[in-house]
Amino acid sequence: MFDPIEIAKASLKIEVVHAPIARVVALTLDQASVVGWAQMPEVGALARLRTKRGTEIIARVTESNSDHTILQLPSGHVGLGIGDPAWIKADVAVQPAAHWLGRTVDPRGRPIDGRRLALIPRGTPHPQTPPALARRPMGERLQTGFFAFNTFLPIVRGQRPGIFAGSGVGKSTLLGGLARHIPADVVVVALVGERGHEVRAFKQEILGAEGMERAVLVAATSDQPSQERRLCVETATRVAESFRDQGKHVLLLVDSVTRLAEAHREVETERGLASNCRGFPPSTQALVAGLCERAGPGTDTGSITALYTVLVAGSDMDEPIADMLRGILDGHVVLDRKIAERGRFPAVDILRSVSRSVPFAVSGEEAELLSKARHLLSVYSEAELMITSGLYTAGANVEIDRAIAFVPRLEALLAQENGTPIQICLEKLAALLSD
Repeated sequence: MFDPIEIAKASLKIEVVHAPIARVVALTLDQASVVGWAQMPEVGALARLRTKRGTEIIARVTESNSDHTILQLPSGHVGLGIGDPAWIKADVAVQPAAHWLGRTVDPRGRPIDGRRLALIPRGTPHPQTPPALARRPMGERLQTGFFAFNTFLPIVRGQRPGIFAGSGVGKSTLLGGLARHIPADVVVVALVGERGHEVRAFKQEILGAEGMERAVLVAATSDQPSQERRLCVETATRVAESFRDQGKHVLLLVDSVTRLAEAHREVETERGLASNCRGFPPSTQALVAGLCERAGPGTDTGSITALYTVLVAGSDMDEPIADMLRGILDGHVVLDRKIAERGRFPAVDILRSVSRSVPFAVSGEEAELLSKARHLLSVYSEAELMITSGLYTAGANVEIDRAIAFVPRLEALLAQENGTPIQICLEKLAALLSD
């Protein structure tokens, strides 16, 4: 006798797949422990959990051993209980194409801007980091739209500078300006641990509709689990690599590496690992260096020019993450709170900032010009207390007199964001020095 249910399934051509089911045996606020899978899933795999109310929750595997599997639960989940079933979800690969431009996604590549986004099933191999000796050299100097970068701190194609600053000094605004002005085929932005309204502001106000036409935003807000925030930069880097391998010049903006490191610390602490490397797990160095190394010139025509922001607590450039990044990146740009407080944006401290592309990005004549300007800035900095307190008498020192005449006019130029070409910026600097 035939089973009517089986006949109905066959007539509708429904393929029934009996996925291995596990059960929840322990729960915390943001994790679930499950047992019952004959084959343990890989760390990083996605799992589905079904509550007694019938709703589904997507979680990620963070620990897997012979006894049980730990799943990282999303924030705001409700209804999950002991005994609820769980099974491995077929994951998708992050394989962006032209239709990703203008979109905002989460660290798993799922759209969060209210529109559908086609995802490609897993199977295409992930982009590989180019071998060190196969990489092309860094390329031509790039227009940035800011006087400070067009003169003192050049950025070249494939370079990876860092922007170091405390909170509220203008990091995100500077990133948005660089995204608008630097010539790139694609802009990929990773926003790690930002407040929700900041993600919207960065998309709508800082980048704007024109900037979003060639951009992909990957965002994990501060209320997301630490595993998701840590994954954010990995996903953004993979998106950038995919476009690079298509021969495109990609501008990758990461805000911020500090929040990535903090999320990594949370994940490792939950696993029981000690944070005994200046307050961070020993694996932090390898994680950050590995992600940064994936940017830069490719082996063919594509390349990734990357800018990484570093949140510096109390403007302490010797704190662990800042100290680590200075040794990894191709230069550091320091934003100073005192400069910001007197109303000059971007608040770049020229004397404390360095671009490692200067030796091959500027000519000998331009290098001499920049050296003279830095010298006058240094002279003014050393005598600033005397100048501002009225203790200095004009004519007492020729170098200080020149610095007093030079620095205020340079400050006006450093506050400019107008897309002035590099050569004209250098000519304006030369004119200031010749007066």
